[in-house]
Amino acid sequence: MKNNKKKNVFIDGAISSAFIADSIAKHQTKTSIGAHNIFLGQVRADEVNGKKVSAIEYTTYEEMANKKFHEIREATFEKYNLTCMHIYHSIGNVNAGEICLFVFVSATRRKEVFPAIEFVVNEIKAQVPIFGKEVFEDESHQWKSNT
Repeated sequence: MKNNKKKNVFIDGAISSAFIADSIAKHQTKTSIGAHNIFLGQVRADEVNGKKVSAIEYTTYEEMANKKFHEIREATFEKYNLTCMHIYHSIGNVNAGEICLFVFVSATRRKEVFPAIEFVVNEIKAQVPIFGKEVFEDESHQWKSNT
């Protein structure tokens, strides 16, 4: 459902499985929906220069980032016939193995949800000014380069 109201998509720390499950459960009463698709971004324990990533610390300019998220949301509703969409991104420290991005799209038919989720995630990566600092097991850190 298209919404001109900008919302704050940021959640402090990791996005919990309970939060994700609750979001899914809330849609069971929406019986016109025939398909959902979910993308979960998880922090990897990458090895960089011989050091293992233990967490990523996310920072952003929230007002600017929320504006970009809103623009992506509106563009997605223009491009795909969706019923609803939810986007949440972590801010602050997220440990390896924890969820940092949750995108949930719904539509009457499944053919809409697959390309829509890919579009949303690609647009987030390309446009939203969110910065991640990799924190290593030895507590050193460096800015993450987006790939």
